[in-house]
Amino acid sequence: MKLLFVADPIESFKAYKDTTYTMMREAQRRGHAITVCEPRHLRWQSGGKVMAQVRDIRLTGDEQVWFTEAGTRDAALASFDAVLMRKDPPFDAEFIYATHLLEQAEREGACVINQPAALRNHPEKLAVMEFPQFVGPTLVTRSADDVKRFHAEHGDIVCKPLDGMGGMGIFRVGPDGLNLGSITETLNHHGATTFMVQKFLPEIVAGDKRIILIDGEPAPYVLARIPQGSEVRGNLAAGGKGVAQPLTPEDRATARAIGAVLAPRGLLFVGLDIIGTRITEINVTSPTGFREILDQTGCDVPALFVDAVERVVAAGAHA
Repeated sequence: MKLLFVADPIESFKAYKDTTYTMMREAQRRGHAITVCEPRHLRWQSGGKVMAQVRDIRLTGDEQVWFTEAGTRDAALASFDAVLMRKDPPFDAEFIYATHLLEQAEREGACVINQPAALRNHPEKLAVMEFPQFVGPTLVTRSADDVKRFHAEHGDIVCKPLDGMGGMGIFRVGPDGLNLGSITETLNHHGATTFMVQKFLPEIVAGDKRIILIDGEPAPYVLARIPQGSEVRGNLAAGGKGVAQPLTPEDRATARAIGAVLAPRGLLFVGLDIIGTRITEINVTSPTGFREILDQTGCDVPALFVDAVERVVAAGAHA
């Protein structure tokens, strides 16, 4: 297969832990060709197809200098067997524009994973609203009064922006309400921006579990991101420690219930975040965790993912 990865600049990848790198490595091991571009390289002109300035690369096996390239060229996205959208958040206007370009490429025959309309329709913080039976007490608002009432009811809360990643901009406010007003003003920009508030879940001490769903089926291991020291965030980008653990029967049931809804919508790869038994986020843009699970358990999640991509491409070729 010819695979195009739409991602952040590959020079920024930390190959020793990057999930997209593990996907590329497994795909190349199987003989698939790897090409990359960034969302800013996508373009469309009337009378033509969605194009991109792309780079054909080959992985070296050295995780320091991990790729070589054969230069840049222009290519139609529909000329690839699959286009894998792996751009990190923020889920901002430029991300939305990229999904529209990718959706046009779909109309021209491209196979895009995850499907662009599904990416657009499932913002990672807000997608939990569809599954209230699995979610802890949660508020989405821009109103400071709403936040005060929620804090008065639940006492210990976590506030977070809707477009962040890696634990960015997350605040905990305890029962004393210290700095609640200032934090609200920071996140809602004095009433102009909507954000999320959730009841603090003390089970975070055991880790914020990342469950990987591939084509609706959970991987057999999760990555528990465990906060370190005085930090309340388990995100690896915020210093959390990643510990791979077997998937529990309860989490398997939750993941399968959600996967059964999301996979038919074109979300081949989803990362569920669960604290205790409660879902806190549904990650669809560029979920991570492959490398840590593979290194710690030997469970070859990248192979499971490339298997799924091959099935999707084969099904499309025979449709």
